[in-house]
Amino acid sequence: MKTPRLTLRNWTAEDRDSFAKLNSDPEVMWDLGGPIDRARSDAKFDRYVVAFEKHGFSRWVVEDSQGRFVGYTGVMPSDENHPLGQHAEIGWRLARWAWGNGYATEAAQASLKDLFARTKLLEILSYTSSDNSRSRAVMERVGLKRDASRDFVWYEKWHGLVWVAPRPH
Repeated sequence: MKTPRLTLRNWTAEDRDSFAKLNSDPEVMWDLGGPIDRARSDAKFDRYVVAFEKHGFSRWVVEDSQGRFVGYTGVMPSDENHPLGQHAEIGWRLARWAWGNGYATEAAQASLKDLFARTKLLEILSYTSSDNSRSRAVMERVGLKRDASRDFVWYEKWHGLVWVAPRPH
């Protein structure tokens, strides 16, 4: 999938190292409790690949016009034990060097458009911590609407603020 400045594509084995580097950056991972090690990164990578095979959607690799790994965006099915029950959730994570260029917004908009065109999902959720102003700003620019009635606590420590992308008419 192409946007004016980015390519969104499925994962390949060659992306594991770039993904692990992204997940090991303390600044990039601060909102999720800090960096994760290579084993946890590889497990997360494998979940993304399996999700696409099973559901037809997942996180996408995001590359810039020069083919550099920017990060990821896309929609994932929720964990079975999620406090909000079964749902689809859009998220993104970009390399620190790519912040502030509008890449997260551009990639998330393309991902939502693609997913609503290919599926019958009625809505897609997104959530972030209350102190993650960057993600909240992306959610606003993408056009998601805040739904405080669905805010939740995950593992007794992480408080998620919920935003919703309803199916376009």
